[in-house]
Amino acid sequence: MGRKVTVATCSLNQWALDFEGNLRRILQSIEIAKSRGAKYRLGPELEISGYGCADHFYESDTLLHSFQVLKELLESPVTEDIICDVGMPVMHHNVRYNCRVLFLNRKILLIRPKMQMANNGNYRELRWFSPWNHLRKVEDYVLPRMIQETTGQETVPFGDCVLSTKDTCIGTEICAELWSPRSPHIQMSQDGVEIFTNSSASHHELRKAESRVNLIRSATSKGGGIYLYANQKGCDGDRVYYDGCAMVAINGDIVAQGVQFSVNDVEVISATLDLEDVRSYRGRENHPHLESEPKPCYRVRVNFSLSDVDDVHLPVHQPVEWCFHTPEEEISLGPACWLWDYLRRSGQAGFLLPLSGGVDSASSACIVHSLCVLLCRAVEDGNTQVLDDVRRVVGDSTYRPTQPRELCSRIFTTCYMGSENSTEDTRTRAKDLAREIGSTHMTINIDLAVRSILGIFSAVTGKWPQFGVNGGSRRENLALQNVQARVRMVLAYLFAQLSLWSRGRPGGLLVLGSANVDESLTGYFTKYDCSSADINPIGGISKADLKNFLFYCVETFQLSSLRGILTAPPTAELEPLKDGQVSQTDEADMKMTYSELSVIGRLRKISMCGPFSMFCKLIHLWKDLLSPVEVAQKVKHFFWMYSVNRHKMTTLTPAYHAESYSPDDNRFDLRPFLYDTRWGWQFRCIDSQVGVALRWRKKGLPAQPHLGPVKSLWCSSGPDEHTDPTGEDMNVQGCPPGLSSRTVLQGCPPGLSSRAVLQDWHRGHLSHLKVWLEYLDRASGHHEDHGNPSQFRTFLLWDTSVAS
Repeated sequence: MGRKVTVATCSLNQWALDFEGNLRRILQSIEIAKSRGAKYRLGPELEISGYGCADHFYESDTLLHSFQVLKELLESPVTEDIICDVGMPVMHHNVRYNCRVLFLNRKILLIRPKMQMANNGNYRELRWFSPWNHLRKVEDYVLPRMIQETTGQETVPFGDCVLSTKDTCIGTEICAELWSPRSPHIQMSQDGVEIFTNSSASHHELRKAESRVNLIRSATSKGGGIYLYANQKGCDGDRVYYDGCAMVAINGDIVAQGVQFSVNDVEVISATLDLEDVRSYRGRENHPHLESEPKPCYRVRVNFSLSDVDDVHLPVHQPVEWCFHTPEEEISLGPACWLWDYLRRSGQAGFLLPLSGGVDSASSACIVHSLCVLLCRAVEDGNTQVLDDVRRVVGDSTYRPTQPRELCSRIFTTCYMGSENSTEDTRTRAKDLAREIGSTHMTINIDLAVRSILGIFSAVTGKWPQFGVNGGSRRENLALQNVQARVRMVLAYLFAQLSLWSRGRPGGLLVLGSANVDESLTGYFTKYDCSSADINPIGGISKADLKNFLFYCVETFQLSSLRGILTAPPTAELEPLKDGQVSQTDEADMKMTYSELSVIGRLRKISMCGPFSMFCKLIHLWKDLLSPVEVAQKVKHFFWMYSVNRHKMTTLTPAYHAESYSPDDNRFDLRPFLYDTRWGWQFRCIDSQVGVALRWRKKGLPAQPHLGPVKSLWCSSGPDEHTDPTGEDMNVQGCPPGLSSRTVLQGCPPGLSSRAVLQDWHRGHLSHLKVWLEYLDRASGHHEDHGNPSQFRTFLLWDTSVAS
């Protein structure tokens, strides 16, 4: 009796709407899986159409061409004698679904629609697809006539079902269903499903891979089972990079691991596993009489076995330790692969980067260098697809890259765009780095262009603006900086278009940007300056991570010139020098450090903090570094900068998505771009809480920013004395402007002492306060006897803890 199964999963570099290329890669993966003895092949989510079709999913053409590709797969001899699990969009009863289609030997076995959609962050699946909300329900799906002609079937099962072979049972999950607290594998395992599959289009974020692996380990450690994970790989036409990581797990252990980053279009991993190991694990760990699912899965039976009768001789795969990349390695590899997909699919002949001699542009340059290293290794390993693509990019059908520096000289142009405000240090640093990585480097002086533009302005207005150090206003100073920055953008595109022409080569260059995620968050860049490019490999990466990445490059690629870049203060070099030295630094301009920006960025996006809640968190996080007043100033300044500059995000260059607090407003971080930059209500709440925190700190007590002012500070020592817990008069900070705490607290109703009311308030009990309010309403005509009810009511509404 057979019990050992060989299964295969894969990572494919699919491209949205590239039906021909997608078909070719699917067939190649099936062929590789069969060559390894696999009887089941799993592919990525929506692999036939490509995951990133976006609003093209609305088009009937996308559905039609997907079925045409499915027909080709069904009729191909490559797909014989192996269960193929492919992804495509399907319309059922005039509703679009994100589906898995399982077929064997020209017969469709079942269609399983996705039940839980990904609809956060970069994902918008509910825009195009509906979830299948009918648990355990299966309907008949009427096949298109072109498919009926191939399969001889009119209808196939469509819905929440599993596949039952002669030797095991296979259940399907699709991407986000694994991440859900109601993952289908939980109920399926209770109903005897032994093999779980997950087809994904999961994009890369720094430090995300470990979460993914842990979820898959957990899925099979609790209830036992075999888990196959397939993922798309590469750039399929958008800002995200799908990072592979195909894997196979059994009973909580990873037994096969695919690579996370690669320039290979097709990667297949396989594993031979013993079904009896699953059954033994479940028998030992679980209690079937308690966990059996009351409503069983709908089983689609197929007369096919994944195992052979005589399989004793087959060795099974053993657990392996997952090798995670460091964040620095992720930055080196992920954006590099993304750039390669963009370059070869755009039809351009290379990249152009304005290289300033600073950390950001140096990081972009090092990523291109890393790409050249990857390409040379792939060619050396015999990857003919990469070799063909490289030859097409460089325009030489006989070219064969051997050294990264030499390849870099052909596909990468860098230019230093200096001005009278630039230092010799940055010019030298840019030149030295270009020499080490091998780029074709140019040095350009932009002063002539800047003076010409200012001359046009002066000819019209009769005015010549001056820098601040020369007596100019802030408006003049900013305008002069912006002219320099925008001239650089114009020149970058000019040289990108004509550089190769000047060298007698065909084609143009893609302009690379180099604004990091922290600068984008605050708007610390000029609209339509060098941040405006074709693509930006570092736009989703923090300054802190970029610095660590450059330290990594010093050691890994032996780029010693980076040491000088790392020790230099970040500067835009847009203002006049002072004694030949830089007088302007980024952090001084922004009034906060890059490390502070990273913390603020994570609180804003990941923790979903507005100004007030961010302040309440930061006075604890930064209590050893900054006073409450200083924290308030930082928070206010950040949100002022953020709101003033938010409009810039609408024009920002498409950037590689890498950070979970990215401010990219294309899809990931949807916010208005016109704000009330005063943040009046929010900042007043911060001001009031600063008073609370200061008073508590003055008394040596911990600040309590999450409590309202009265709950935090006040209780009464007697019916006629209004004092705080330390015994001092309560006419103190914390009361709203224009209100006296003594006036507000007068007029307690008969039978209640202000002491009792305030003590209850301090404990969070509001019943006495309600009585007081009702009394004040009745006594509204007798303010001289009962205090000022309007002031008291204003105070209660102002106190956020009561208002909530």
